[in-house]
Amino acid sequence: MVPQLTLQHHFLYDKGKLYNNSRYGKADEKMGMRINAQLPMPADLKAEYPLSDTVKKLKKRRDREIRDIFTGESDKFIVLVGPCSADNEDAVCEYVDRLARVNEEVSDKLMIIPRIYTNKPRTTGEGYKGMLHQPEPDQAPDLLAGIIAIRKMHIRAIQQSGLTAADEMLYPENRSYLDDILSYEAIGARSVENQQHRLTASGMDIPIGMKNPTSGDFSVMLNSVVAAQSSHTFIYREMDVTTDGNDLAHVILRGGVDKYGTCIPNYHYEDLMRLLEMYGQKGLKNPAAVIDANHSNSNKQYKEQIRIVSEVLHSRNYNPDLKKLIKGVMIESYLEEGCQSIDSERVYGKSITDPCLGWEDTRRLIYKIAENI
Repeated sequence: MVPQLTLQHHFLYDKGKLYNNSRYGKADEKMGMRINAQLPMPADLKAEYPLSDTVKKLKKRRDREIRDIFTGESDKFIVLVGPCSADNEDAVCEYVDRLARVNEEVSDKLMIIPRIYTNKPRTTGEGYKGMLHQPEPDQAPDLLAGIIAIRKMHIRAIQQSGLTAADEMLYPENRSYLDDILSYEAIGARSVENQQHRLTASGMDIPIGMKNPTSGDFSVMLNSVVAAQSSHTFIYREMDVTTDGNDLAHVILRGGVDKYGTCIPNYHYEDLMRLLEMYGQKGLKNPAAVIDANHSNSNKQYKEQIRIVSEVLHSRNYNPDLKKLIKGVMIESYLEEGCQSIDSERVYGKSITDPCLGWEDTRRLIYKIAENI
């Protein structure tokens, strides 16, 4: 029998290596797949790259503060802000250090959560998939080096800045390598209908934001929240697990795309009121929404994020019910504005995926948010 121990996120696991390579035997002879390497168990990686007691206490405090925002006990406003993808440890940590200095001035009103996104969804499966896959963006994938690189980067960012971060749960099984570090996770538009993502979200004890799908459908998004807030029994990392349900699961509006490929934003007042009504019909715990100011809401016109955030704040201030519902905004931002190709002579701190706001625009925008919430 496999010994079962309680893990902090309501899952069961064995701290040792459950199975050796012989379990997989001749998998490459049965399917078009080969095993490149045996990756370490999450518990082993955590033991090799542990969190200090100071960081553990910091995360516990930050998690409590963030929970209070989503449950309505705190009226602070969340600003999830950072690069489209975290492609360089030094640049990411410098960016987060700058955020920390701004945070010192606005922490009475805002909860700044850095976006340190280490997985990058790709519409066709082609292209740079994030630091988890490629610790060096212009080199071949190396997932073992990747899981080490992302853990070390997240830990360094916390130690230097005092800010715990957000990441995207692109692959449900991989989150176990970071589940003791993150204070917020998001499920992207292409994953939100996936059963394993929804069920895994139900076993988390931090806020999980479910984005509307690329079609923009609110019903699909809200059904994902229903699933994430419910208890489930399913297979997770080769174990039979039962989850408690996540009462902090909520929605993220990121705009949609119609059948003609035209971006349809969903941050306008009418969209927010429709969301408020639909939320009310579901009877969900802790109704909450975060508005993603980029992606299909901005048609990837990154400078539009400034205007979009301003409109969201205006709608929120106009209607008390929306003020309760809209808990924060998500902004894509980096040291340098715009984006660049991996093949170019790369500029330090400039996105190699979607274009981002530059630092000066970001700093001014954060101050503006603090003045207007």
